[in-house]
Amino acid sequence: QLQLVESGGGLVQPGGSLRLSCVVSGVSLDHYAIGWFHQAPGKEHEGVSCINTSDRTTYYHASVKGRFTVSSDSAKNTVFLQMNSLKPEDSGVYYCAAESTTAQAMCVGGGPYGVGQWGKGTRVTVSS
Repeated sequence: QLQLVESGGGLVQPGGSLRLSCVVSGVSLDHYAIGWFHQAPGKEHEGVSCINTSDRTTYYHASVKGRFTVSSDSAKNTVFLQMNSLKPEDSGVYYCAAESTTAQAMCVGGGPYGVGQWGKGTRVTVSS
């Protein structure tokens, strides 16, 4: 059974960094795109960074290009999101999700419809 568990969120000052982790169990990463989605307070979630772990293809939302880096460790079935130069507007809950599609399609399309294909999220607060 597919499970995704996020960790690494917290409180950070503007300009700071955080590294989020998403541990995936029950499936092999090679068969899925794994994506990170950001939900700001009062807004719908939005795909920020997605990766096809089989070929390392990545997609980034324009708002995070050059600041966020998505990577994977297949041996640990884990996907990471390195977040640098954080801004207050990056605050919110970050969810990881798995979908059998391309990285770009996953991020642009908003992620999978199935509830079981999402983690429970980790909260990031960027504030001084």
